[in-house]
Amino acid sequence: MDSSVHRAPAGNDSPYTMEARDAAQAPEAAWEAKGEAWVLRLRGDWIGSGSRFPDLPARDPSSMRVDAAELGSWDAALASRLWAQLEPLAQRNVPVDLQGLPDGLREIVSLALNGTPPPVAAPEAKPMGRVARLGARTTTWWVDMQKTLTFFGEVLLSLGRWMRGGSDMRASDLLWQIEQTGPRSLPIVALVSFLVGLIVAYMGAAQLQRFGAQTYIADLVTVGVVREVAALLVGIVLAGRVGAAFAAQIGSMRANEEVDALATMGVNPVDFLVLPRVLALLIVGPMLTAFGAVVGMAVGWLVAVGIYGVTPLEYVYSSFQALTLPHVLVGLIKGTVYAVLVALAGCLQGLSAGRSAQAVGDATTASVVQAIVWIVVAASALTVVFQRLDF
Repeated sequence: MDSSVHRAPAGNDSPYTMEARDAAQAPEAAWEAKGEAWVLRLRGDWIGSGSRFPDLPARDPSSMRVDAAELGSWDAALASRLWAQLEPLAQRNVPVDLQGLPDGLREIVSLALNGTPPPVAAPEAKPMGRVARLGARTTTWWVDMQKTLTFFGEVLLSLGRWMRGGSDMRASDLLWQIEQTGPRSLPIVALVSFLVGLIVAYMGAAQLQRFGAQTYIADLVTVGVVREVAALLVGIVLAGRVGAAFAAQIGSMRANEEVDALATMGVNPVDFLVLPRVLALLIVGPMLTAFGAVVGMAVGWLVAVGIYGVTPLEYVYSSFQALTLPHVLVGLIKGTVYAVLVALAGCLQGLSAGRSAQAVGDATTASVVQAIVWIVVAASALTVVFQRLDF
């Protein structure tokens, strides 16, 4: 093995420098050949610019590494001289191993040579046990629950300020949100209600026909659509169309620091951004539910009259007989609750979004999922409550 060594003198030191180094080790740099590979060894304290490196090897090595096991103190000047020494080798595509350098010095030299920091091995993570995972999930769930309850409280306080006349909400914002969430949602609500009403009427009529009870198609469609189906369809449609839009709009404003600007100017973001959207869906929710119920009943009329031979007047009479006030009120209450939950979910996720495009997209997705989950939970709870109340 070739063990030739190229050493560099410490340089011309002045008396002042020699006195300062009485308690320090003189800097030294040496190239050592290890077969076709070379090692640059650094020793001593490299402080200041009085020391120099040896000349590069006469031939390019197959690879080289830096050994700084005996390196003492160093400053930024050493990083500059290392870069000047190693940059020609890097230009000639000689592999350079900097793992022997101290962490800070290695990062500086690697950035200078390659433009990217060196890979740092991540600490080995120990797998969490079942109890630890359960605790982590419980903690996350509790933090999310606290955030949600805090948001609900802020919305209620904002509603109270609006009722007392001290809110930052503008009437023009409320009217704009009503126009965006109400009339613009009619086409998709009509389409979905038509198709689902067709399914309910056709499947229900197919079963009733087995018993010769086609005249009860009107009762089935009217009660089912008015009491349950219309409200549920409107809630899901609003979750996908309106709730996602709320989350994207507010999330984008948060990413652009517009929400922070409102707070800096003394404008309450909940009053200005959340309350108009919640009130808009509170107003249009029952209207869209009633519209969806009418479309569903009309589809039931088409199926009963056109396919199963029920006379038009008989269907209309049976529908009015089945359409009692409790059924109408239950459907409207459910539609209103679902719409408000959609608005709360969209605004909550928008205000909780991060400050990047990816975070806004995640918030939009989370708002739809959360709204649908809340709707299903609310539907189950309200159904049980109304049944227990015999309403």
